[in-house]
Amino acid sequence: MKAQGTITTDEFDEKFDNGEDISAYVDWSKARRPNQEARRVNVDFPAWMVQGLDKEANRLGVTRQSLIKMWIAEKLG
Repeated sequence: MKAQGTITTDEFDEKFDNGEDISAYVDWSKARRPNQEARRVNVDFPAWMVQGLDKEANRLGVTRQSLIKMWIAEKLG
C-alpha cells in the first residue's frame, strides 16, 4: 500500500500530461530552476537615465528593476 500523498513516476507523468493538479506531490521548497539563481549586479546610471527608466516603468506599471530586466532579457534572448 502506498503512503498518503505518494504516487509512482508514471502516475505523476500521466497526471501532469492530463493537466491535472500535481502540486500535492511536489515539495516546492526543494524546487530549483537551473541557471535562474539571482545574482546581484550594481550599475550606475546618470540621473537623466534613471528618470527616463522611472517614467517608462510607471507607464508600464512595473518597477524600475523589472523594466531593466525585461529590456536586457529582450536583447540577450
